[in-house]
Amino acid sequence: MKQNMNLRKLATVTKKPPLYKKGDSIMWTDKHISKQLLELHLNPDIDLASRKKQSINDTLVFILKQCNNSKLKILDLGCGPGLYARRLAATGHDVTGIDFSETSIEYALNQAKAEKLNIEYICKDYLTIDYRNKFDLVLLIYTDFGVLIPAEREKLLSIIHKALKPNGTFIFDVINNNNTEQIFQENKTWAFEANGFWKETAYLELANSFHYKNEKVFMQQHIIIDQKEIVKTYRFWTHYFENNDIVKLLSDSGFTSIEGFENVLPNTNIWSGDNITFYKTIKR
Repeated sequence: MKQNMNLRKLATVTKKPPLYKKGDSIMWTDKHISKQLLELHLNPDIDLASRKKQSINDTLVFILKQCNNSKLKILDLGCGPGLYARRLAATGHDVTGIDFSETSIEYALNQAKAEKLNIEYICKDYLTIDYRNKFDLVLLIYTDFGVLIPAEREKLLSIIHKALKPNGTFIFDVINNNNTEQIFQENKTWAFEANGFWKETAYLELANSFHYKNEKVFMQQHIIIDQKEIVKTYRFWTHYFENNDIVKLLSDSGFTSIEGFENVLPNTNIWSGDNITFYKTIKR
């Protein structure tokens, strides 16, 4: 790196930003990063981009236990490379998967073709979809609900409510408020990579994490500086919830029969089993 790096600029971008201020870069549409994410999705032994194989199987057993229909029309939001959709389709369900990553959707389509599974995959931001009374079951798995800011959460719940058939079911999981002081601790780290997750060329990574306790949200920030001193900032907001928070959100959006389930999954690489709550609710 050159000696004239703008340290004042770095001092500014590494400070704690205002709540919900976006970064200037998007991870999901970057071709290099999306390939790295796909590899993480497909690793059956870790709980990063997707949960490991056993956790996925346990999740599907739990989901299908909550739904008594022999065949369901299912919408899998944030489907990634189809790890859940593929298994559901193989057991006779009619599945539509939606994800923002072209790389993940391309992989999912190829897998479905290879396995002769009739799954509809769509590369799209699920906050822009518009279905009406079409699905028996909508899924939003791997705590995706918590990465949305409040306005996005309300919008998504409205979208899901419209997409479900009368008495349709919505199942999703969130990080609850168990042990948040131990889990969400602010820190700073840095690393230099000749090539790695963020870029295929050399880069410096400055990582910070910030806890906004009043709003029950934790933000992870990654500042990437390449050899040309181009600075990119990625920010990821992760909310955790009390049961009353979820009940109010769902009730206000027209859902009823709200049930929460802890310890659905065993301990993972990241969370203990009681840090994740699954919710099942019905379209009113």
